[in-house]
Amino acid sequence: MIRPPDYAGGSLVNLMAELEGRLGSPPLVPSLHQPLAEAIPDGATYVLVLFDGLGAAQLEHPAAGLGIDNLGRLDAPFPTTTTVSLATVATGLPPSQHGLLGYQLWMPDVGQVVNTIKWTNLFGDPLDVDTPSVLPGPNVWERLTAAGREAITVQPGHFAGSPLSRALYRGCRYEPVFTVEEVVAATIDLAREPGRLILTYIPHVDFAAHVFGQRSAEYSESLEVASGIWEGIAHGLPPGAVVVGTADHGHVDFPEHERVRIPKELETGHTFYGDGRAMFVRGDESPAFAALPATWIPASEMLDWWGPPPRHRAFTERAPDGILLADDDAVLLHSRSDKRLIGQHGGLTDAEREVPLLVAGR
Repeated sequence: MIRPPDYAGGSLVNLMAELEGRLGSPPLVPSLHQPLAEAIPDGATYVLVLFDGLGAAQLEHPAAGLGIDNLGRLDAPFPTTTTVSLATVATGLPPSQHGLLGYQLWMPDVGQVVNTIKWTNLFGDPLDVDTPSVLPGPNVWERLTAAGREAITVQPGHFAGSPLSRALYRGCRYEPVFTVEEVVAATIDLAREPGRLILTYIPHVDFAAHVFGQRSAEYSESLEVASGIWEGIAHGLPPGAVVVGTADHGHVDFPEHERVRIPKELETGHTFYGDGRAMFVRGDESPAFAALPATWIPASEMLDWWGPPPRHRAFTERAPDGILLADDDAVLLHSRSDKRLIGQHGGLTDAEREVPLLVAGR
């Protein structure tokens, strides 16, 4: 049974609404359900540590020391992928309202599918997109500033100035860091000042899960790094600051025999793009889809997966005609997919959708 994200109080967007509201800026969507909200103590400043790719189920791994602070589970938005979730964090809106509907997104004003991590087309060619204007405003950072608060993000230094960073962190102070030690030190130092929302982004788990899979030594090491960052921030937390942790999506391993290539002849009349667990399709349903390990779902039957209305002004034009939702034991690959990746996400299984709610400073 498919369960869409709980945008009414149990998802990442509601966590952002909870934190924004506590800092005196009226949120645009409902805050967390009461039991989840009660797990987060009041603070003068809030630090949100976002672990890329660390689903709630992954805390069962023996190298994940964060489980002791796990107080609940949240839903990532659909599709369960990084740029969609980070756009939700930045705007405090579900995808239906912020308009970034997928990691690879058809943009009618560009006339092609855009990779929203690199802001290139599917062939890797750079595109002339004014990324600071892609997401609607005022975003969370701008609303907090208008309320007399300060928004800061602690990010890998090599992301500074990238097209994606310009899209996500418009109006947010960007604090570049280059080592694990700098991540911890910068976050603790910034948390000493009241009236701040600090977003600290941790990429290690996602990279290791994609490339090496969850049974690898590299993945275990990435969890140890993530746990060390969490513990370092929690133990150094100044009085009055509260640290909340979560993720943008989970991960599932798929060995090579479960990665299924879409026949090239199907690409003649269709455009396939997006995550392999929820493959977006421009074009009509084809009888040939029945041979794939996936279920065809027309867009009209899944609109609420992206969230409730009012919908973004470009929603209809950007949405695919439908998706091929891969079976639980399969990943679909189009001709430009990276066929090497073991870890995958994008679908709506519990392992992909559910992310942890971690709390320190209680």
